[in-house]
Amino acid sequence: MLRWTAGITRADRIRNEKIRERFGIAQNADKLCETCLRWYGHVVRARENTICKVGLDLEVPGKRPQGRPKQLWLDTLHTDLKLMGVQPDHAHDRAKWRQEMRKADPATERDKR
Repeated sequence: MLRWTAGITRADRIRNEKIRERFGIAQNADKLCETCLRWYGHVVRARENTICKVGLDLEVPGKRPQGRPKQLWLDTLHTDLKLMGVQPDHAHDRAKWRQEMRKADPATERDKR
């Protein structure tokens, strides 16, 4: 879509990263990381008896099948927290958490003018 908007074809041999930079669009992986951490903030601030909080602490009985262990949401979350440089206990302060999560999309700065 960005290529079409800019009038750039694959024959021009311009990388997608350069096109995203030109338009000020964040990478999809960064946006997914931001969304995951935003959801984590909701879960942390939720009451103890809500379904999301119960699901976070749920232990499933039984054994997993043989092979590589599944990627757990909490493992991905801890990686994203390190990547963003955010402490998990900041999630209790909604305003501070929201400010720290808005790093991925440079377009939000432009829209606030």
